[in-house]
Amino acid sequence: MPPSAASRPGRAYTARTYPVVPPIYQTTTFELDDRAYQDIQGTGGLHETWYSRFSNPTVQAAADAIAALEAADHGMMTASGMAAIATSLITHLTVGDTLVASRQVYGDTGDLLERDLPRLGIEVVRVDAWDTDGWQRAIAEHRPTVVFGETLSNPQLRLWDIPTVAAAAHEVGATVIVDNTFATPHCTRPLELGADVVMNSATKFLAGHSDVVAGVVCTNDIAVMEAMQRRMITFGGCLDPHAAYLVWRGLQTFPVRLAEACRTAVEVADTMAEEPGVTGVVHPGRDDHPDAAGVVPRVMPESAGAMVTLVLEGGDDRALTVIRRLELAAEATSLGGVETLASLPFNSSHFNMSPEARFEAGILPGMLRLSIGLEGADRIVADLRQALRDGDR
Repeated sequence: MPPSAASRPGRAYTARTYPVVPPIYQTTTFELDDRAYQDIQGTGGLHETWYSRFSNPTVQAAADAIAALEAADHGMMTASGMAAIATSLITHLTVGDTLVASRQVYGDTGDLLERDLPRLGIEVVRVDAWDTDGWQRAIAEHRPTVVFGETLSNPQLRLWDIPTVAAAAHEVGATVIVDNTFATPHCTRPLELGADVVMNSATKFLAGHSDVVAGVVCTNDIAVMEAMQRRMITFGGCLDPHAAYLVWRGLQTFPVRLAEACRTAVEVADTMAEEPGVTGVVHPGRDDHPDAAGVVPRVMPESAGAMVTLVLEGGDDRALTVIRRLELAAEATSLGGVETLASLPFNSSHFNMSPEARFEAGILPGMLRLSIGLEGADRIVADLRQALRDGDR
């Protein structure tokens, strides 16, 4: 019989009633008992809490909260958004399989698709995110195992027609995996649109305070979740419990933060569209958005997101001058925090692409990407205006 908790220093100090806030279980391991051994021997330890690389109560609290937002039955946290993407794809792909994926993806995701997956014997076929006919043709021709794309492309902010593409994918037996980071479940719930797996970089809008790196994968299929969990365990992509707590805490204000940021984004986009020196403004909430007629109402029916992309006259050189003169918005990578962040694709998210490749992917010279924060539209617009004026000197 193991010693009692009271006989071990510090072990007796537990709450009699349930805490309102989930405790941070900052422990690598938990006591084993017959139930734990039974689970280890039966499922490989997927359903009991006995070692934090496999499962941790704080980590699962964050996963469950995000799963509820995504209208999913199951959620699993990972160490980063890229860990979520890699785990999801590797779980479903093997040597000889074909993946049909969007051409417009996050830069590191592009590296995974073009550099790493082919080395594992996986064929990758790329399609423009907005080319729905192209998706249908590629799926019919290649009969892929997996179809992958982002709800909202970076930095073009073009929408993926998830319902149409998912229907075509399911006709050939393909699994549909969606990166919902830019749109978030506040604007889009891909599982309700036909996706099989949805992942997010929880680093961004979900946690929302630019202080934690995390990812999450959600699905309604318990067998799929268990398969992804096994890969997460094997590859070591688990999330630290303290990081999970920061994600959970950020989620408590997620609906309020996103509602305000999305409202501000519309106002910023509409105002900057009239600003001299701005040759283009991309936001899914505008009538001039190229996907406004059909895809936006189906894919982002509740809100159009908190990302805004500007195209500045004078190309990347002038955009660099302008961004360096911003005083309120910070020039930084990432997105989704309470502060407004500005970045240039040519020297950050897509620096590894040639100018020709960026142009082919719809990343125009002079693109400046904004992640709208909570400072208010008036202050954000004023900051952009002064930077544009100074940039003309």
